[in-house]
Amino acid sequence: MLDANFSVIIQQIAAYAIPFLFAITLHEVGHGWAAARLGDSTARMLGRLTINPIKHIDPVGTIMMPAILLFVNSPFLFGWAKPVPVNPRKLWNPSRAMIIVAAAGPTANFVMALFWAVMLRLLVSFGEGLGSSADFFTEMIRFGINFNVLLGVFNLVPIPPLDGGRVLRELGPPQLAGALDRIEPYGFIIVIVLAAFGPLWMVISPVMRFVTLGILSIVGFLG
Repeated sequence: MLDANFSVIIQQIAAYAIPFLFAITLHEVGHGWAAARLGDSTARMLGRLTINPIKHIDPVGTIMMPAILLFVNSPFLFGWAKPVPVNPRKLWNPSRAMIIVAAAGPTANFVMALFWAVMLRLLVSFGEGLGSSADFFTEMIRFGINFNVLLGVFNLVPIPPLDGGRVLRELGPPQLAGALDRIEPYGFIIVIVLAAFGPLWMVISPVMRFVTLGILSIVGFLG
């Protein structure tokens, strides 16, 4: 039984590794690319605009967290890359630019989800010759769609340090910005508690389903 479970874990790692690494990498590259376009070249100078996942590895978010979730047979996989540094003082219009920079990460994930959906369409249309390998690639592609949608929607939750919190900070009045600044040091703990006890998933699950169905409809799976 242990050998069988270990074999399943290895198969999951093989199928999930590429879409997982590129999802978290392109999320951060999206932030850095947007910042560079808007005046802050910090990420470029630090070599963080590359799609090489090694440059973006976070020991906890990229290695430990996914490994733990896999080994406990979690119903979902989650993780993150090392955050790309952004210096708001170098941005041409800091308030407006920070909204764009924050939104660029989730946007990159939604674009990646669309890419994987196109791959799924191609697999369905032309994958007959793959034989037994088709199941492996189907698993990889489905994970690529689902994980990118999860990462994009999750990061839009309006609690700092998530991207949605940063957008809300710039859009709201100064009093709200101050309150969010005070929350930010504890924001990750708040998000974990909300996720662990269910309320967060009750909110984002319908949004994830809506986004996923929208992406699938674009490539012709629905309607």
